[in-house]
Amino acid sequence: MKICLSTCPPAEADRLAEALVQERVAACVNVLGPIRSRFWWDGAMQSDQESLLIAKTSDDKVETLIARLQELHPYDMPEILAIPVETGLAGYLAWVDAETLARSG
Repeated sequence: MKICLSTCPPAEADRLAEALVQERVAACVNVLGPIRSRFWWDGAMQSDQESLLIAKTSDDKVETLIARLQELHPYDMPEILAIPVETGLAGYLAWVDAETLARSG
């Protein structure tokens, strides 16, 4: 299992989360925020209000999730990080696998 993190504009968070779950590339996406992010972009310090997406996916779907999120994301260079899950409740891990393997629609 992998946990994928991505920040996005708050107005886009629900659209992105819903698409990832609807398309079965994530079993669940939590939307946190608003958060304040500070970062360098185009040679200047930036400060933006964002939402943080926390998507749970199977090892088999992580590359598909990354590609799809990049396609859907409004940023030129979105933050998309995949973090491996070493252990967890066996039933929850099995649920994530089952939901990301299920057919969409």
